[in-house]
Amino acid sequence: MPILHIVVLALVQGITEFLPVSSSGHLALVPILADWPDQGLIIDVAVHVGTLGAVMLYFWRDMVGMIAGLYRTAKGRSDPMARLAGLLAISTVPVVVAGYFLNRYGMDGLRSVTIIGWATLGFGIILLITDRIGMTLRRIEHVGFGDALIIGMAQVLALIPGTSRSGITMSAARLLGMERTEAARFSMLMSVPTIIGAGVLKGLELYQIGDARLTSDVILAAGLSFVAALVAIFLMMAWLRRATFTPFVVYRVLLGGGLLALSYGWLG
Repeated sequence: MPILHIVVLALVQGITEFLPVSSSGHLALVPILADWPDQGLIIDVAVHVGTLGAVMLYFWRDMVGMIAGLYRTAKGRSDPMARLAGLLAISTVPVVVAGYFLNRYGMDGLRSVTIIGWATLGFGIILLITDRIGMTLRRIEHVGFGDALIIGMAQVLALIPGTSRSGITMSAARLLGMERTEAARFSMLMSVPTIIGAGVLKGLELYQIGDARLTSDVILAAGLSFVAALVAIFLMMAWLRRATFTPFVVYRVLLGGGLLALSYGWLG
């Protein structure tokens, strides 16, 4: 694969994975708009491994705390970090079930410019509304198991390219009254089991077709997506400590509107 293709795809994945703008939508658009061949399964796995490494590094205290908390719980002691691990597990169940059926029966029909355009625009507006009306009273420790299930059910919508997994889960969290940084934190922690699950499925597909090779292309793609994702997380969290989701909404409205204009031939 040309180096330019790898660099663009890795940077797009890394930057958009955790921002509320839809990484799946952007990755689907790159080969369509640039008239490039599909990047293939192994590059998809590589860029997801890179973003997984970034979020686990940024939230390493939470990751270590949950492991230690589960150990203490196994010893018969209650622990708030073990409870967080339980919340994440519950929130992951809906997307696992929905993802299984979509993976089995196919979802190629969803990867069109029109659908991505409407999803980008529509769910961007939903992000704006929920951010404006949502209270900022609750932190992760205030989240109940019912709340986690609601956020997890919202995550299912992200299987539609253009929706944004982080965007729709942050929207649900804000609607439930979570602070912006806490909504982003919970959303990104939710991504860990989701990305691991998707990576395992794709990895099994690679193993079955006998193409699970550790090539320079794979290493470059994973490394670039890791760095891009880590920088994106740092910048987004810094922004949300003092401001709103509005810039992301503006970007989504412009992108969604442009895609719809292109799709329906409004550009001439």
